[in-house]
Amino acid sequence: MERSQWYVGVPNGVVLCVDYVTGGSEPGGRLYHSYSREMTPFSNMDEVLFYMEKLYDYLKFPYPTTNTRSFLAEPLKKGPGEERIKIMKDEELLSQHGDLGSFIIRVQHRQNSSWQGRITWMEQDKTLYFRSIWEMIKLIDSAVETTEARDEVSWFEGNKPCEEKG
Repeated sequence: MERSQWYVGVPNGVVLCVDYVTGGSEPGGRLYHSYSREMTPFSNMDEVLFYMEKLYDYLKFPYPTTNTRSFLAEPLKKGPGEERIKIMKDEELLSQHGDLGSFIIRVQHRQNSSWQGRITWMEQDKTLYFRSIWEMIKLIDSAVETTEARDEVSWFEGNKPCEEKG
């Protein structure tokens, strides 16, 4: 299998490994990023989103264009912070795989209270853009359903693949 789309390429890239789906069709599994050797288990997409948002706030990348509103939490401080040191190499991240699917998620922007970026389904070596968190979740669900059903349903139905940049 050619792996032309297998790269992390951004400091905030994560690898999402889906190992199972609960009765309510919620994916569960593990999440990996370069700043920890420990995997982060998840049992639904809400946990994934909250953890990734926390990681992006820690990295201050991508910086959100919308401030979080809260009575309790301190606002995200602007300006340079301490340097974040990668602990795990990209090759180690890319060696992680889920039982039902593995995805490289590269969030490029946090605009309009959502995320925009690219997602690569590693098993199919296919990359698509997403314009919102909801769209990213639907792409993951679609890929996992395809794997579960062992269908040849196209992941691209209604989506345009990313063009390779070389």
